[in-house]
Amino acid sequence: MSDIRIDSAFDSGNIEVLSVDGASARLAIPLDTNSEFKQWFHFRVAGAKGRELVLKITQLSDSAYPDGWPDYTACVSEDRDYWGRANDTSYDKDEEGGTLTIRYTPASDIAWFAYFAPYSMERHHDLVAEAAASEGVDHVALGNTLDGQPIDCLEMGEGSFNVWLYARQHPGETQAEWWMEGALEVLTDPADSVGRKLRQKCRLHIVPNCNPDGSKRGNLRVNAAGANLNREWENPTAERSPEVLAIRNHMDKTGVDFAMDVHGDEAIPVSFLAGYEGIPSWTDEHGERYYSYERILDRRTPDFQTEQGYTKAAPGKANLTMSTTQVAERFGATSMTLEMPYKDNKADPEPEQGWSPERCKMLARDCLAALVEWMDEQGI
Repeated sequence: MSDIRIDSAFDSGNIEVLSVDGASARLAIPLDTNSEFKQWFHFRVAGAKGRELVLKITQLSDSAYPDGWPDYTACVSEDRDYWGRANDTSYDKDEEGGTLTIRYTPASDIAWFAYFAPYSMERHHDLVAEAAASEGVDHVALGNTLDGQPIDCLEMGEGSFNVWLYARQHPGETQAEWWMEGALEVLTDPADSVGRKLRQKCRLHIVPNCNPDGSKRGNLRVNAAGANLNREWENPTAERSPEVLAIRNHMDKTGVDFAMDVHGDEAIPVSFLAGYEGIPSWTDEHGERYYSYERILDRRTPDFQTEQGYTKAAPGKANLTMSTTQVAERFGATSMTLEMPYKDNKADPEPEQGWSPERCKMLARDCLAALVEWMDEQGI
């Protein structure tokens, strides 16, 4: 039989083909633009119908997060709508520097594989257009990226409490924009009680994708200049990080009372929050506002937990180049980073899809409902 054909010359595509033999292939993940990061893959396999594909992604020990590969299962789709998991996925620390082997037999002639379900720039534009056409929603063009793409911000609500929700500083963390899609569905639905309450009490500022260039280029972590945007918040520049500069400048105009920066974590197989411990202006009262939100979200949904997460910074040792700490320090805001997994939670597995776009969207609604409850608890 003829060799399968593998390509990635499309929005967010990323793979290097080393060799192909029938239905088997050796592959590698290219580096992000102007950087040493690599982890995101997204490619298409054609000529695959009824054949057991054996796809070996090699040289992974020097990827950005090598701990992300053990117990990881690749995402696969045959219609680019429903994304399941290729459950026969394994990782071995071998002589090729760590190899992820994906075995999968498609029913169709074409199958797509990705590190997580992709969120294309076309879908992003559809999301922004639909939200902007909703009653009471304003669209603000914050600026442009180095590749000339717009930095979209959606604003809504009649209240004075300024809530900022922003996602995908790291473009390969596509969970974040699936979360945004779920959040915008809640916030633009006139029949949704959570959305109605938040629009009454808040002015919401929403950036669904902070890094359009990295998203389109198929990067895991950086923009077109090779900048990790979530290390640019102390001193952003137009030359290196225009995305952060535009967002932070607009925050300076509006003020920030509550902020959530939405991400994905490669290694930890659960959802969790990270806060702003260690900022120079830390007080226990300020910190308690964050912890009280965390407790509410933990109680509301089994898809969130507090046992696993990042180590808290020591007093005075916060990294102020990161958005959560910079926003907490700069504005006195209740600020946090939401992390969602690439892997599935072993304690509560969902074998067909694992952590999925659908679960990202449902978690968004729980986060917004928790915000309503938190505001009531805070007397806002």
